[in-house]
Amino acid sequence: MGTAPMAERFERQGWSLRSSSWYGYEVGTTWCEVELEPADGPDVLLNGVMDPSRFTDLAALLSRFGLSYTLELYDEEGSLLRETRG
Repeated sequence: MGTAPMAERFERQGWSLRSSSWYGYEVGTTWCEVELEPADGPDVLLNGVMDPSRFTDLAALLSRFGLSYTLELYDEEGSLLRETRG
């Protein structure tokens, strides 16, 4: 799935949507702001900030989208706090 279809799925869930580059989008809600950028092949890179207590909520949303993903949560020093795959 490309960045535009994924961004539209977030928007349908009530997230804000803004084009940030030729192929990238920023999507956000009160607890999460992420940049969607194209990666190799059909993959999309999500990079941003979120309320750590909502980590499983983001994972559940990506699963509902039918996506294969690896989700990582880092602290301010760059240490990996949590990781999940779906």
